[in-house]
Amino acid sequence: MAAQNQETILNTPPKSSDTVQELPITTTTTKKIPKKLTLIPLIFLIYFEVAGGPYGEEPAVQAAGPLYALLGFLIFPFIWSIPEALITAELSTAYPGNGGFVIWAERAFGPFCGSLMGSWKFLSGVINIAAFPVLCIDYMEKVIPALESGWPRKIAVLISTLLLSFLNYTGLTIVGYAAVLLGLVSLSPFVIMSLIAIPKLHPHRWISLGQKGVKKDWTLFFNTLFWNLNFWDNVSTLAGEVDSPQKTFPMALLVAVIFTCVSYLIPLFAVTGAVSVDQSQWGSGFHATAAEMIAGKWLKYWVEVGSVLSAIGLYEAQLSSSAYQLLGMADLGIVPNFFSIRSKRFNTPWVGILVSTLITIGVSYMNFTDIISSANFLYSLGMLLEFASFIWLRKKLPELKRPYRIPMRLPGLIIMCLVPSAFLVLIMAVATKTVFLVSGLMTVGAIGFFFFMKFCKSKKLFKFSSGEAIEG
Repeated sequence: MAAQNQETILNTPPKSSDTVQELPITTTTTKKIPKKLTLIPLIFLIYFEVAGGPYGEEPAVQAAGPLYALLGFLIFPFIWSIPEALITAELSTAYPGNGGFVIWAERAFGPFCGSLMGSWKFLSGVINIAAFPVLCIDYMEKVIPALESGWPRKIAVLISTLLLSFLNYTGLTIVGYAAVLLGLVSLSPFVIMSLIAIPKLHPHRWISLGQKGVKKDWTLFFNTLFWNLNFWDNVSTLAGEVDSPQKTFPMALLVAVIFTCVSYLIPLFAVTGAVSVDQSQWGSGFHATAAEMIAGKWLKYWVEVGSVLSAIGLYEAQLSSSAYQLLGMADLGIVPNFFSIRSKRFNTPWVGILVSTLITIGVSYMNFTDIISSANFLYSLGMLLEFASFIWLRKKLPELKRPYRIPMRLPGLIIMCLVPSAFLVLIMAVATKTVFLVSGLMTVGAIGFFFFMKFCKSKKLFKFSSGEAIEG
């Protein structure tokens, strides 16, 4: 197709009469690619996209005390997790192609918003991924002190990142079943700890507002909840790899929401009820200390091993999302076709895996506290665009085939989206000047990237997909 016609297709928004807009389930290749990701592996991939276990929930107690922490993990899923999961279920079944939220923004507002969404979410994703190999090395250095600093640490981070990326390259089915194994093993010490804690429980501790004289840190409290109950939409980028996505996605998201909330709450009830310590000790990693206090050092070591396995699962799930997001963006014509190239042996998008891995390695060697905060800021911008896309598609394409449809009318959906949107605005408003600056520069770069890709299309520097919707 000529470049001019291609440009026209990409920049012409779909008409409201187009009631069956569906994307290709696979990539632009003519060979039909079998979809092998089934319900159970998908549930655990979603679980690792979001949580990976109760590791990291402890600062909520440190920030606001046991009662507020328990209420937070009880109530916040209804404010944030469930709306995000419901939107993901509806739009992933309506547009069951790789790319997820990029597709939704592109179909709602056109190629520019699709590209901007893709850039925001991809940058936030790969920067967050960089934390997980570093976390693995942080735990390994307790056994191997030489990994604390210097070249041994840098080489260990590099090798661990490459090994984890190679596992991702071997296939999404392998990653899915590895997630099942990692999830069961990493959660098992918390099941044992919760059972052993039952005779030691003192229920009055659950209603404690925290130690007297300790000031509430609400910023830390809400950031902890946000971080631990976020990223439900990441799995949407894998929709093209799921077996019967119209049926599998809603069920997988339902089970994953319940499973994730329970995996946070039961250990939190157990530890807050059985252990009495200074509130300041409730930092990240306190669950390991609590395990030793409840059962002994053997359980502490098990929890620490579980945290490493959890980090591996988080890395694999989120790297898969980033790689398949690039593949979906290639299908839409947002990035060149070579991003949709799959491995002939493993059928994985090796170019997307390679690009994501290289960026991850680069970020791993930075002092990236502000960069991660900026990445979360970009993710929040992306979520606001995602909510807007969902509402606009409901209004613009009411007759679009939606195998799963949230049973609410438009006013109710707007209210459902406004509540988490207000929370996002609050999180962004308390960001530092550095975060605003870095996020602004990244956004300018994302806008520049869109126009650079547009220039490449006009000069035919790379091959691009037409971005046309293909029924079925």
